[in-house]
Amino acid sequence: MCSRAFPLVAEASAGDRSRPGAIRADGVGFRYAGRPAPALADVSVEVEPGECLLVVGPSGSGKSTLALAIAGLVPRELPGEWHGSLLVDGLDCAHASPPDLARRVGLVFQDPASQLVMDRVEDDVAFGLENRAWTPGAMRQAVPEALAAVGLAGLGRRRTVVLSGGQQQRLALAGALAPRPGILVLDEPTANLDPDGARAFAARLGVIRAAKVATIVLVEHRVEIAWPLADRVLALGSDGRPIDWGAPGEVLARSGARLAAAGVWLPDEADGDRPALTRADIPAPAGAAAAAEDIARASALSFGYDLLRPVIRDLDFGLSAGERVALVGPNGSGKSTLARLLVGLLRPSAGSILLGEVDPARLRPAELARLAGYVFQDPEQQFLAGRVGAEVTLGLREAERSAAAELMARLGLPLEQFGARSPYTLSGGEQRRLSLACALVRRPGLLVLDEPTYGQDRHGHDSLLAILRERVDGGTCVLAATHDARFVAAFARRVVRLEGGRIQADGPAASAAPETAAGLVPAPGLVPAPGLRPASAVPPTGDGR
Repeated sequence: MCSRAFPLVAEASAGDRSRPGAIRADGVGFRYAGRPAPALADVSVEVEPGECLLVVGPSGSGKSTLALAIAGLVPRELPGEWHGSLLVDGLDCAHASPPDLARRVGLVFQDPASQLVMDRVEDDVAFGLENRAWTPGAMRQAVPEALAAVGLAGLGRRRTVVLSGGQQQRLALAGALAPRPGILVLDEPTANLDPDGARAFAARLGVIRAAKVATIVLVEHRVEIAWPLADRVLALGSDGRPIDWGAPGEVLARSGARLAAAGVWLPDEADGDRPALTRADIPAPAGAAAAAEDIARASALSFGYDLLRPVIRDLDFGLSAGERVALVGPNGSGKSTLARLLVGLLRPSAGSILLGEVDPARLRPAELARLAGYVFQDPEQQFLAGRVGAEVTLGLREAERSAAAELMARLGLPLEQFGARSPYTLSGGEQRRLSLACALVRRPGLLVLDEPTYGQDRHGHDSLLAILRERVDGGTCVLAATHDARFVAAFARRVVRLEGGRIQADGPAASAAPETAAGLVPAPGLVPAPGLRPASAVPPTGDGR
């Protein structure tokens, strides 16, 4: 991301920039229509203009609901039962007009793709400015500034549908930041960003906070980023009620044990060194050294979404039974594209993919599902049924249905409680666990997971690790495309770094520090792929997925 000053603190006329606003919540509660229990209950907070409020809690605790309420979408756009009072810059969110709130609040959804509306990157940023009646001259200045600030300089004419998940998240951030709102509401804004991009964005937020040009509401699991920014912390429990509220140090001192028990990530756990998560706890699978047969093989593989911009470039890559592999690299390096090629969702432009002895792209869906499981970066892309119970049992044999119920319970989604709900009403973390369950329940020989720990609290993270350990012990190969240093340190024994569509390094994870393993720089123990330039010499393509 670029190093220039963040546009919110640049010179702007009074008409271009909103002033920071206060947030006052008194007894706020909300129950979605058709749901027996409230998503939020008895929430009371006071945030002064220019402060940063960090909202933490386990998956499904109502964090996103509170973010939507501050932006005026709850209860106006989402039906349900509302209680209490929520004032944002003096406006009552339950009754204020959408244009009045939109002029004050910039929102980034938990799923960034859901708020991209235009075909071209620069047009998507300009869309919000046009709706605020900005002049063409002001937009011509603001759009490239916002894109540069989030690391998308030079991609203004790129089509939004070919952006990687991380690039889509950067674009959503640019769209929220460009109007220079007085209140920024950010729901997991760094979830899909590579470590370098996440730190750079946190630095931008630090500039905004220090200058007090906007009030920030931040929902974020990356504790090393979030807690240092916070002036106030609201900790929510699994029932949507506050566990604690106050200054960060005071909340940790009073309620650290309760937060940990609820599954909230805490600052002293940012490095992933908790005993329950260390790599030493994951024994090598029995017979893994001898089981070296290829379960998947890519040879001279190339692919591009159009002929002029290759995303995967002449790549040779193999996976063996019983391996646990982390696929890392910066946003746009081609990780998701390679993952989809491996399971037959995309056809190579050149070269070949073999899954066992067959081309996965030629298999029928039912045959492919028994050989390879794939979890999309955006879990909603793979949902097919209208109810959670139907989704996780779709296509299963009768004998496998009991295993589905057991798996869902282990992932914190017991079918007695969640089976009748729509997958689209789950929280982001719950949707991720459902998508994982749908792949895990079939016990394929190859599991390809795209950002498997996205939006997960400690309990969800640990449950997933335990299940993946068991599958690897049984001979399953797991390939995880991830930016999560904690997950890499706890699970991977091999790290493959992708950059510019090429493998830049491939070697044992034991020699990689967590940040290195998650994709910042090649580690000393990772062996550069033969015949390739150093990573620093490869120009970014900017369009890899």
